[in-house]
Amino acid sequence: MDIAQLIQTITIYAIPVVFAITVHEAAHGYAARFFGDLTAYHEGRITLNPLRHIDPVGTVLIPLMLYFATAGAFLFGYAKPVPVDFSNLRHPKKDMVWVALAGPAVNLLQAFGWAIALYGLVALGVNEPFWVAMCKAGILVNVVMFVFNLFPLPPMDGGRILVGLLPWRQAMLVSRIEPYGFFIVLGLLVAGIINNLWMRPLMELTYRLIDIVLIPLRMLLN
Repeated sequence: MDIAQLIQTITIYAIPVVFAITVHEAAHGYAARFFGDLTAYHEGRITLNPLRHIDPVGTVLIPLMLYFATAGAFLFGYAKPVPVDFSNLRHPKKDMVWVALAGPAVNLLQAFGWAIALYGLVALGVNEPFWVAMCKAGILVNVVMFVFNLFPLPPMDGGRILVGLLPWRQAMLVSRIEPYGFFIVLGLLVAGIINNLWMRPLMELTYRLIDIVLIPLRMLLN
C-alpha cells in the first residue's frame, strides 16, 4: 500500500467524513429533543463537536484496517449512535420515523451542499485538484451514508423508519431483528448483497436527483 496515497486519501476525505458523521448523529439528537426525548441532550450528544460522536474503533481503526487489507476496495465503519429512548417521544411509533429519518436527511442536504460548492469552484475557475477532489468526496460520502442508513433493517435508520410505518403486529416482528441486525447487515455487506442490490441502484438514483435539482444552478452559473 502506497503510504503517500493513503495520506492523500485521508486528507481529502477527513473533513467530509467528520462533517457527515457529526451532523448525522447530532440531527438524531435534535429531532429526538424536538419530539420529547431529552436522553441525548442530558448526555451531551446534541452537539456538533465531532469528538462526541467519533468511535475510535468503528470510525478510525476498522476503516483503516479494511483500507489496508482490501487496498481500498471495501470500507466499513460506524460512529457512536446517539442514545434515544423512543418511549419518551410524545407519539413513539410515529415520531420515531422522524427521529430516524433526520440523520439520512441531513446527509442528503450535505451532498447537495458539496455539489453546490463544486459547481461554485468550477464557475469561479478554481481548478485546484485538492478542493475539487474534496467536494467530490463530500458528495460521495454523504450519498453513501444517506443510502446505507436507509437500509430497511433495524438498527439501521431505515429499519426504524420501517418499524414506525408498519402496523403494530408487523412492526413488532421486524423490531425483534434489532439485536442481530448489525451482524446481518455486516454479513450482507461482505457477501456483496447490499452493495449490488441496494447501494448501487439507490446511489445512482440519488446522484440523478442531485443533478436534476441543481439544473437551474448549473444554467445560472454557465
